Amino acid sequence: MNRREFLEALAIAAASGLPLHDARAASHADGRGFYGDLAPIGNVHLLHFTDCHAQLLPVHFREPSVNLGVGSTAGRPPHVVGESLLTHFRIRPNTREAHAFTYLDFDHAARTFGAMGGFAHLATLLHMLKSSRPAALVLDGGDSWQGSATSLWTQGRDMIAVCRLLGVDIMTAHWEFTYGAARVTDAVEHELKGRIEFVAQNVKTADFGDPVFQAYTIREMNGVPVAIVGQAFPYTPIAHPRDFVSAWTFGIQEESLQKYVDEARAKGAAVVILLSHNGMDVDLKLASRVVGIDAILGGHTHDGVPQPTIVANRGGKTLVTNAGSHGKFVGVLDLDVRGKAIADWRYRLLPVFSNLLPADHEMQRLIARLREPYRERLGTKLATTETLLYRRGNFNGSMDQLILDALMAEKDAEIAFSPGFRWGPTVMPGETITYEHLLGQTAITYPYTTVNELTGETIKTILEDVADNLFNPDPYYQQGGDMVRVGGLRYAIAPNAPMGSRITAMELDGKAIEASKTYKVAGWAPVTSDAIAKGGEPVFDVVERYLRAQKSIRPRRVNLPKLEGVDGNPGMA
Repeated sequence: MNRREFLEALAIAAASGLPLHDARAASHADGRGFYGDLAPIGNVHLLHFTDCHAQLLPVHFREPSVNLGVGSTAGRPPHVVGESLLTHFRIRPNTREAHAFTYLDFDHAARTFGAMGGFAHLATLLHMLKSSRPAALVLDGGDSWQGSATSLWTQGRDMIAVCRLLGVDIMTAHWEFTYGAARVTDAVEHELKGRIEFVAQNVKTADFGDPVFQAYTIREMNGVPVAIVGQAFPYTPIAHPRDFVSAWTFGIQEESLQKYVDEARAKGAAVVILLSHNGMDVDLKLASRVVGIDAILGGHTHDGVPQPTIVANRGGKTLVTNAGSHGKFVGVLDLDVRGKAIADWRYRLLPVFSNLLPADHEMQRLIARLREPYRERLGTKLATTETLLYRRGNFNGSMDQLILDALMAEKDAEIAFSPGFRWGPTVMPGETITYEHLLGQTAITYPYTTVNELTGETIKTILEDVADNLFNPDPYYQQGGDMVRVGGLRYAIAPNAPMGSRITAMELDGKAIEASKTYKVAGWAPVTSDAIAKGGEPVFDVVERYLRAQKSIRPRRVNLPKLEGVDGNPGMA
């Protein structure tokens, strides 16, 4: 589909006979303006998406109202939210862009502007972008094969099929590894072979330190040699069960990265791009230490950052980007390369509004075929929600609160923990919660629930450990997702305090937690071999039972900690 055909499709959609008050009709007409000015510059073109978490269909996804930065990252992107983000990037309030990049007035804005993403709509946008960008590369930053019921049930085969049709050229990975080393190896050697290059310079064998995957690839684009180096999530064996990848090591591995960058330059690469799943704070530090990288196209932390941060290092400058999540955005990087130097560049993080983009019919048919065997199970009705159910945020969200309440009720526990996962679509007030919605929050390969008797001292240690993973002032020690979600127990946290001193108070039912007393604590997604071997009831079975009993989900108080020492931080609403 070229640009003229794209605009004609938008015009046809707008004239389809839908009433004018229908948001889809108005939005299709708007699409000619919203996507009508995407002229490229230069001769190197990179189209980047990341962290789609297997969302084949359009979704709503609420951006965080709390995304705190500490130390040198405080007040800097990506740690600006809401109105602070709009001000920083000069985005007008109450616009499509404001909705895409912030949580502000989410319910109303989502109903006004519609759902986002969806691979059939993403395909249309990529076709249009590629039609004016000869030889453009489509880059997948990872976390594509996990996050939905169908991806779990097919071990990512559904996502590989759509990514092949989408025209993905190169990818790296993170959650893909939770299917296990054998499954990833088989997919790379058979399903991706000859179609999608899998690059990850920082994955080595544990015995001899040999590369497991290709570290980088060099593609010639309009006469310019372009190297794409892959950086898989460095903390995979820590954030997930080690047994999944027991024969492999990960890590940031600056020295080997510098070696591969230098090697690619020596082979003639005029441009070097790092396709990264480090997370943006890690990428910002990395960019200051490794030289010769022109741009880092990043993921993992789900930060939709409208413009790059330019990082100086001893060899020059590096652009650092992060392209959001759930199929909401496509990062478009155009470079004007003259000889061996970049003379000019332009970057845009384009929101993917599904009601502005006609669905690509071939992709739509493939998605329908892939989902058909599971259609009845996916559509099973569990309850109705009267309130917005969302996940993303440093400390808790209403969807996680629902999971916590289910764990405490069904496991008769005083306290519950739920992982600080950043993925999971938002469910709108009035929507029926289906089994597909439930799996969109819980579809992992280690879904087992746990019930343990823990002392107050152990509970504090757990909270301190997770807090340090999130708020350590050195980004290289930030090894997980957001803060563990907590039900029942109330606590106070000082994010800027030293390690081991951030949790300043804990109480249950108005009484202080006692260090030596034991408490019944439910949780899920254990990463230790012993806990997995016990094989507790899968969390989606627990929450399904709870939802069926509740029937209607009313607004509930989200259990948030008392924050200390962060007044005025622009990473907090």
